[in-house]
Amino acid sequence: MEQMSSREVYANSWMVVREDDVRRADGSHGIYGVIDKPTYALVIALDGDRLHLVEQYRYPIGMRRWEFPQGTAPDREDVEPGELAARELREETGLRARHMLELGTLDVAPGMSSQRGRAYLATGLSQGEHAREVEEQDMRTAWVPRAEFEKMIEIGEITDAQSIAAYTLLLLHERRAA
Repeated sequence: MEQMSSREVYANSWMVVREDDVRRADGSHGIYGVIDKPTYALVIALDGDRLHLVEQYRYPIGMRRWEFPQGTAPDREDVEPGELAARELREETGLRARHMLELGTLDVAPGMSSQRGRAYLATGLSQGEHAREVEEQDMRTAWVPRAEFEKMIEIGEITDAQSIAAYTLLLLHERRAA
C-alpha cells in the first residue's frame, strides 16, 4: 500500500489523527485513518512472586481497569524507552528499580495506530513517592501474587491487551532463562 497524500484531521498533546489517501497493491485507491501516538513504555515490577499493578479509570471504555504501569511522554515528546519506563514506574507507583530489562516490543492496534510500546521487567525495587499526572489522581496500586494476576485475567478483571501481552513476554523470558 502506497501513501499518495496525507492530511492532519486532529491533534492534541497526546496524539495526531490523520487521513491518508492510499493506492492499494491492485492499483485501486482508498483512504486510511491513522492515529499517531509516540512510543509508550510498560513496566512489570516484580518482587519475588508479586506483580505491582495500577488501577485507574479509563475514559474511552468508561471503566476502572487494572494494568501494569505504562504511558507516553507528554506533548508527544520522543523519550528513550528505558528512560520512559523508569519515569512511568516512578510517576505512577513511586517505585524505583535497580534493574530494568527490556522484554520486547508490542504494537497497540496496528490496524489503526502507529503506536508501538516497549515492555520492561523491573527488579531490585525500592519505594519512594509517586508523582502522578492530573489524569492519574484517582489511581490505586497493589501488589498481586502471580496466581491472582492470572485469575484476574481469566475472570475479566484484567483486560488490558498490553498488560496481558507483556506478561506473555515475561513468561517467555523466564522459560528461556530456565
